[in-house]
Amino acid sequence: MAPMTHPRTRVLLSATVAASLSLAALGGPALAEDADGADMPPVEGEVTLYTSVTQDTVDAVLAALAEVNPGLAVEVFRAPTGELDARIATEQRTGGIGADVLWMTDPLSVQRYEAEGLLAPLEGEALEVVPPLFRGDTFVGTRLLNLVIVVGQDVDPRPTSWADLTDPAYAGRVAMPDPGFAGSAFAALGYLATADDFGMDYYRALKENEVIQVKSPVEVLTGVAEGNYDAGITLDKVVRATIEKGSPIELVWPEPGAIALFSPAAVVAESDDLAAARAFQEFLVSAEGQAAIASTGWQPVRDDVEWPYDGAVVTPDWNELYGSQRQLLEDYYAIFGD
Repeated sequence: MAPMTHPRTRVLLSATVAASLSLAALGGPALAEDADGADMPPVEGEVTLYTSVTQDTVDAVLAALAEVNPGLAVEVFRAPTGELDARIATEQRTGGIGADVLWMTDPLSVQRYEAEGLLAPLEGEALEVVPPLFRGDTFVGTRLLNLVIVVGQDVDPRPTSWADLTDPAYAGRVAMPDPGFAGSAFAALGYLATADDFGMDYYRALKENEVIQVKSPVEVLTGVAEGNYDAGITLDKVVRATIEKGSPIELVWPEPGAIALFSPAAVVAESDDLAAARAFQEFLVSAEGQAAIASTGWQPVRDDVEWPYDGAVVTPDWNELYGSQRQLLEDYYAIFGD
């Protein structure tokens, strides 16, 4: 499930229509650039996108697409990951997936479809700009969602590392999201439970320190902002957005790094327009697509796209996690309860 759930939204945006005013001002569309900075020729067609990505990010990407490729129309169905999974399962039983592209929140949300042979293999040098750590055989990362520590402004001492959350100074005053509910929380479990310096003993120490489990990263953030907790585990974007609104909280980029999960985009193998679907996938990792994603607060996967924040990230082995989800959750709930 996605780290934040959103009301289902169905949006139809023709890049041709959205581009009309800006093209009039510019005199014509600018071409997107590939990994080597060469212009990518526009591809015309229609793409149906299923996504769990936040609406502001989808809107920004489609507006940027309209600038460089007005002939590529994108119809969007956006919903939480669980609802998308249910829709896809229903469509599989009744004739095939209605999407051309899946743009999801975390790798685990597409790995099952890869295992079932439903996704097209990656093709084209344009995707190689994404580091191998954030690519699979059939999906490519588009943004990083970073798990960090949020802390109240008056909390002293401030935690500076993941290990600090087990300090008795914060006993009963730390909140963390449920890894069985939020995909981002499972990413944290996947990294911390398998890292040499942490392991399940780390979660036992959290339990002994009376860490409070809530459902989602947003609930963690709200609880810290309201003073119910001193600190907690949540997403960097939502912390920054809440600080901008004047909330008395601070973002801590913990040692040894923020825990990053990448948001993958995959082309459905039976797409009615593979060329258009691949063009949209490539746009998501183009310089223009990445800049649009970064403008909404998410870290781009490309190193050459401006990102005003700096900090190390760590990430689990997603291939290993795919085969061990059930066991990790069982081990976790044996400590914290269902």
